[in-house]
Amino acid sequence: MPANEAQIQKHAEAIRKLRDSLGGVLFGQTELIDLVLIGLLARGHLLLEGLPGLGKTELVKGLAKSLQLETKRIQFTPDLLPGDITGNPVLQETSSGRQFVFQPGPLFANIVLADEINRASPKTQSALLEAMQERRVTVLGETHVLPNPFFVLATQNPIELEGTYPLPEAQLDRFLFKLEVRRNSAETLEQIVKHRELGIEPRVDAVMDAATLEEITNTVRHIYLPDVVANYIARLVDGTHPGQSRTAQGIKFGASPRAALSLAAASKARALIQGRINASFEDVKAVAIPVLQHRIILEYHARIDGLSTRQVVEALLSEVPTQALATPGTLAEPAA
Repeated sequence: MPANEAQIQKHAEAIRKLRDSLGGVLFGQTELIDLVLIGLLARGHLLLEGLPGLGKTELVKGLAKSLQLETKRIQFTPDLLPGDITGNPVLQETSSGRQFVFQPGPLFANIVLADEINRASPKTQSALLEAMQERRVTVLGETHVLPNPFFVLATQNPIELEGTYPLPEAQLDRFLFKLEVRRNSAETLEQIVKHRELGIEPRVDAVMDAATLEEITNTVRHIYLPDVVANYIARLVDGTHPGQSRTAQGIKFGASPRAALSLAAASKARALIQGRINASFEDVKAVAIPVLQHRIILEYHARIDGLSTRQVVEALLSEVPTQALATPGTLAEPAA
């Protein structure tokens, strides 16, 4: 059933309150907070990249408090093992004798903060693959379902820093967004100095519960996606592959079908936050960079020349028209 106007406005107001709450945690990062909320409403996992001390962890903790969701934090280190994340069978005395009983790990929570995820080995990082895609884990042949909702919000230091590992491509593809957390301006730093104290966490009020979040995310799924917008998404993702566009020069591998689904989900979520009942071309453009930039792999020579995947997506947005070649009966562009 399509979402109605009254529902949209009600949910948009609830999201505004959540945005204001997070604005008191992370000063001067309005765009970042909006993208985090879009990712949350699209039921996606988020990867936050930036230098240490910029507030990535505080943002995730503030989000959990605002939503009243169970949160667990995993500090990724080089010696972390897969079982430390998923949990392990433990030998226990039962009524029928000694048996192995599964003890859930920290992955069993609504919001999992994977702090400095790229400091663990690829073997440990791979323990998240099934959890992030299928919301379950399998240990010794036994499958365990994760709580609902389930989000992985991971923080990552720039790969050039010492002691980091590149994330496997399969894991990167499971993150809806890769968001860059940039340094603060002098004005924002002044606000931080005035309103914060070292070692004291900011106070965050609860503004939403799990039931309300579930209701809003269900409404997002019923936001209307016009055919012309779906076609635009398909052409954008297709344009990331070698030989499909002028922009694709220097690309080794393009984005997957999961990227197209992610673009559609994120566009619908942004439409709801904007108070609209349908997704538009502007919604797609607003979320294209965080959805696509970590799903494109560049050729070696392109990286040497200083080309970044963000630049590729920006060029692709300029090259690919919103409308395909005109045909009889083509729909008009939906309202932005």
